[in-house]
Amino acid sequence: MIQQVLYSLHQFFSTKIKFNFLVLFIVALLVFSCKPTQKVIKKPEKKTVEVDPKEMAFAVGADNFDGYAKLLKNKNVGVVTNQTGILSDGTNLIDFLISKEVDVKKIYAPEHGFRGVADAGELVDDGIDAKTGIPIISLYGNNKKPSDHQLIGIDVMVFDIQDVGVRFYTYISTLSYIMEACAANNIPLVVLDRPNPNGGIVDGPVLEMQFTSFVGMNPVPVLYGMTIGEYAKMLNGERWLKDEKKCELNIVACSNYNRNMFYSLPVKPSPNLPNDQSINLYASLCLFEGTNVSVGRGTEKQFQIYGSPYLHKSDFSFTPKPNLGAKDPVYNNVECFGEDLSAIPFVKSLELKWLIKSYNETEDKAKFFNNFFVKLAGTQSLKTQIEIGMPEEVIKQTWQEGLEDFKKMREHYLIY
Repeated sequence: MIQQVLYSLHQFFSTKIKFNFLVLFIVALLVFSCKPTQKVIKKPEKKTVEVDPKEMAFAVGADNFDGYAKLLKNKNVGVVTNQTGILSDGTNLIDFLISKEVDVKKIYAPEHGFRGVADAGELVDDGIDAKTGIPIISLYGNNKKPSDHQLIGIDVMVFDIQDVGVRFYTYISTLSYIMEACAANNIPLVVLDRPNPNGGIVDGPVLEMQFTSFVGMNPVPVLYGMTIGEYAKMLNGERWLKDEKKCELNIVACSNYNRNMFYSLPVKPSPNLPNDQSINLYASLCLFEGTNVSVGRGTEKQFQIYGSPYLHKSDFSFTPKPNLGAKDPVYNNVECFGEDLSAIPFVKSLELKWLIKSYNETEDKAKFFNNFFVKLAGTQSLKTQIEIGMPEEVIKQTWQEGLEDFKKMREHYLIY
């Protein structure tokens, strides 16, 4: 058929040029007319998934009321807390629980008291909370662990206190005693977890059990890199409670938290830890509390400076005076020479350089250490190592075997 068409066209057109042009045109027309029709595939529209900001937001355990409401419903509740027991919006835990019709019968307050204003080591009497009328039982002095009598009528205990991840910060000792008391009296314990502001730092000598005290009850390093909820799990799991008992334990975890996050505490955990810098330096500088060197109690830079009248005179000095949290500070109204660390970058380990420097500078080395130092260090070795002039990096090497063993044990109890 095509040949006939071409022949007729050839007869019609008289020139060869016109013929060739028309041939090419018709061939092209036939080729394109035989090409199969392509379907147009419509891509599906992308759907935007809206995420509730509340599901992505960080929250402390206390915020997650749905996670512990059933545990408290129709129960007589005891609460171990202080000024750090607040929700993310600043609401006091006791006020919040009462607003949710939780029947809070007693408040148990640790060192520094329910409102957190007492000096370190200061005895705080039992009392009544002025706002709610709830009885307050002090857990310090000779009554660090609630007695059986003080637990009468309590069906469930709640623990909500901000820790700082340092062994000699006594809130973990309070936790240990609370768990022992609850285990002995068959009272379930609900721990509302909070972040560790020192994150996952694990460092320092592991406590030797012959040096146990209220500033160190268990074989853990100075910095143990766990939240207080994780620490509670470890107390249970390692059978560190009295008579190796286990406490019925419920941990209400933080939401959207990991230990690499920077967490700035919304309130002071105690009177002499006023800011993030002091909390970061606390583990390193608190060792000075076992020496004749001041850590700045009686100033506005507690645990951010150090000094004494017996160190070399320098450009930096401070004079402690009574203030909130230090009614009679070390070297009250006496000029101290030392170093201001309030603006240095955050440290990521237990630092000994300031302690070693001070020992080397002090006028009378025999008077530098006191008996409290060994309790803080959890070992006699550190004092001896500094006295014989062992370098910091060599001292730290002596900790490594203990730290590696602790890290392996710790792994079993991590939540985040």
